[in-house]
Formats: sequence, structure tokens, C-alpha cells
Amino acid sequence: MNQNVGKYLIIGGLGIFLVGILIYFFWNKLTWLGRLPGDIRIEKGQTKIYFPVVTMIVVSLVLNLLIYLAKRLF
Repeated sequence: MNQNVGKYLIIGGLGIFLVGILIYFFWNKLTWLGRLPGDIRIEKGQTKIYFPVVTMIVVSLVLNLLIYLAKRLF
């Protein structure tokens, strides 16, 4: 392994830590996440099936934007 792998692991760990802090302290303000229009929810009896289609698209767009900005800055 070289030094770049270590740097990327540290940056990834810090990113996961920051997301954890946001979820821990601001979860009551993020209740809309996972309940967007277009998310598929099927509930019949005791069976519940949930496909967060639109939520995953939004998360993907945000992550791609952050990665793009990080590449442009560094």
C-alpha cells in the first residue's frame, strides 16, 4: 500500500464520521429523507416492502456533486 491509500481511508473515515454526527444531532430535521414522492412503499398485512427510488437518486446526485467539488478543489 502506498501513502495515497492511507489518505483516502482517512478522508473516507472523516466523511462517515461527519454523516454520523449529522444523523445523530439532526435526525428530527431529516425525517423527510426516505419519504419523498416517488419512493415505493407496499404494505399488505404483515408484509412491508420499501423501495426508496427517489431518495437514492437524490443521495446519488448530492454525493456526485460533493465528489466533483472535491476533485475541483484538490
